[in-house]
Amino acid sequence: MSVMYIRGGMPLEGELAVHGAKNSVLPILAACLLAKGPVTLTNCPQLTDVTAALGILRHLGCQVEQEGNTIVVDPTGAAGSAISEEQMRSMRSSIIFLGPLLARTGEAHLSYPGGCELGPRPIDLHLSAIRAMGCYVTEDQGIHCQGRPVGGEVQLALPSVGATENAILCAVGGMGQTTITNAAREPEIGDLQSFLNSLGASVRGAGSSTIMVEGGRPLSGGTFRIMGDRIVAATLLSAAAAAGGRVRLRGVDWRHLATVLSVFHQAGCRVESRLKYVELERGKGMPLRGVPTIRTAPYPGFPTDAQAPVMAALAASQGCTLFVETMFDSRYRHVSELIRMGADITTEGRVALVRGMERLHGARVEACDLRGGGALAAAALGAEGTTVLSGLRHIDRGYEGLEKMLCSLGADVERREA
Repeated sequence: MSVMYIRGGMPLEGELAVHGAKNSVLPILAACLLAKGPVTLTNCPQLTDVTAALGILRHLGCQVEQEGNTIVVDPTGAAGSAISEEQMRSMRSSIIFLGPLLARTGEAHLSYPGGCELGPRPIDLHLSAIRAMGCYVTEDQGIHCQGRPVGGEVQLALPSVGATENAILCAVGGMGQTTITNAAREPEIGDLQSFLNSLGASVRGAGSSTIMVEGGRPLSGGTFRIMGDRIVAATLLSAAAAAGGRVRLRGVDWRHLATVLSVFHQAGCRVESRLKYVELERGKGMPLRGVPTIRTAPYPGFPTDAQAPVMAALAASQGCTLFVETMFDSRYRHVSELIRMGADITTEGRVALVRGMERLHGARVEACDLRGGGALAAAALGAEGTTVLSGLRHIDRGYEGLEKMLCSLGADVERREA
């Protein structure tokens, strides 16, 4: 088991290129099933979730090569229509393969991703979208779909990112016109649209709540660069706000971070947004201030994935900050670990009240989820003493070499085998 030793108290300084977005590369890898020739993807992050996605593609018959941050997928020999329970559990967003697999082969057999329990669950949005395009879906010890998508009206009950992407992928590989209403508007959906259109698809409306897909167009192979990861950027900015110093991030669009940057500006940081970079500075003797209520919301609102890292930074601030988590029920699992570091945080349901402390202290803490792990690392950099962070398997799902990124900015972080 690996752990990180993080010695806090040193300001961060430097410039860093943000790696490719996990939430963009995963649906784009699934979309490769729809191509008629090899696809080359650049700026792909080296993450355990990406490794799991490549394993699924190989299982389905694709030829896959990876060298550094470049991945080549040749789907011409793909013929499989089933994904095993073990592979579905290896990646929480594995359900994204449902749409393109059904469109390619006319059938799909999957278990529930991540061991989802029966009853009301987000996966229902994916299945209702598939049904709306004329496919037959049954649930019997797994998910079984048959039929070729023929287009139609997909009305999402919630603007789910995954369900929007699955609907797009299924519609692109089917026939006819599909309209998706109440679609999610996240930038990663725009990246998926750009990728598909670069191969010859006709997808319009990404970034709005209505997306139009003209199915049945043959998709060629091609080359595409994955967008920068805005949540990784938000985590690094949170680390800089917690530790102090000045950090410049390249390779990410500041507009995708507007709500996060606004919070740090209100908290007393100097924020500079330019076409090619984002910069945050918190100088010596400039303590963070508590800010008005932070309420998570679908894009373009404050991202739920940035809630934990920003909370970690504001745990050591002057004043109070109220967080309201509107997206997920269990998004405060990092709070008990921050309390181990001296934070004063009270939660009730989806509300968390952060009473700022002068400074946190090092402790032994464990990452219980991906973004909570990034939050604990950010908090540790601003804390006094050494923090030992375990549960790195969660962090490795979404951060490529987090310890290396932080060290390049002057942090004292070491990864060891426990």
